[in-house]
Amino acid sequence: MNVPSLPRESPARLPNWLKRPIGRASELSTVQQIIKQRQIHTICEEGRCPNRGECYANRTATFLLMGQICTRACGFCQVEKGQAPMTLDQDEPRKVAEAVQLLRLKYVVLTSVARDDLADGGAGWFVQVMERIRQENSATHIEVLTPDFWGGIGREISQKERVLTVTQAKPICYNHNLETVARLQGKVRRGAKYQRSLNVLRWVKEFDSTIFTKSGLMLGHGETVDEVVETLKDLRSVGCDRLTLGQYMQPSLEHLPVQKYWTPGEFEQLGQIAKELGFSHVRSGPLVRSSYHAGED
Repeated sequence: MNVPSLPRESPARLPNWLKRPIGRASELSTVQQIIKQRQIHTICEEGRCPNRGECYANRTATFLLMGQICTRACGFCQVEKGQAPMTLDQDEPRKVAEAVQLLRLKYVVLTSVARDDLADGGAGWFVQVMERIRQENSATHIEVLTPDFWGGIGREISQKERVLTVTQAKPICYNHNLETVARLQGKVRRGAKYQRSLNVLRWVKEFDSTIFTKSGLMLGHGETVDEVVETLKDLRSVGCDRLTLGQYMQPSLEHLPVQKYWTPGEFEQLGQIAKELGFSHVRSGPLVRSSYHAGED
């Protein structure tokens, strides 16, 4: 396997390849109106995704469940943090299912903030939303992008049991992001553990080998090529099928600074390495995010 030797330069201004149009206002407005009228949330907006213009133009969105306040404080994430998250909106499953119907979505991604304040970490809520979507949209495929389900009041329900709860609801793909290499986990993913996240992906395959598993990395935190390749090997060791690699972009001065802007060519090289390692579905590019073109083969 030919691992490229990449330079380690200090980041300067935002490279041209990370600049893109936001999309036509009319297309943005249609999706935003449907979402805001129902007081539901998308990671597209809460996470300031650079692809939201393109996705909205294609009438797609990734729904953010259980409010917009996260109990974790990851150093890279734009989502609001807090120790007193919102109470669950008992009408959220209906609202999301209705939005899916109005947007005529054939492939839906459901994600959530971390809810360490809930007894099951929110696993059961994922299932409720999935069930309601299927009642109204029987042909729609559902991908989940879950937290690690580690926290929770009392932890009467184990992390493994929570993962099982979501797996048994039969999403077409179960996504859980490592986000960065092992050495940088503590700085980038506060409250998360590298092996703990690998376990999530391993358990899904143990519970149901027919479900695709997926993970992603945000490059630019100071990782080396060798560390990235080692992480990809770790993902393959637990049977992970699909992979996304994208560039981390600092959302604000309060977030971790970018250590390096990886070039499109470097992403292409890493994507090729991922394919050689056996990933069946690889998206690797500066603007790639977890749900980018998620429904495509």
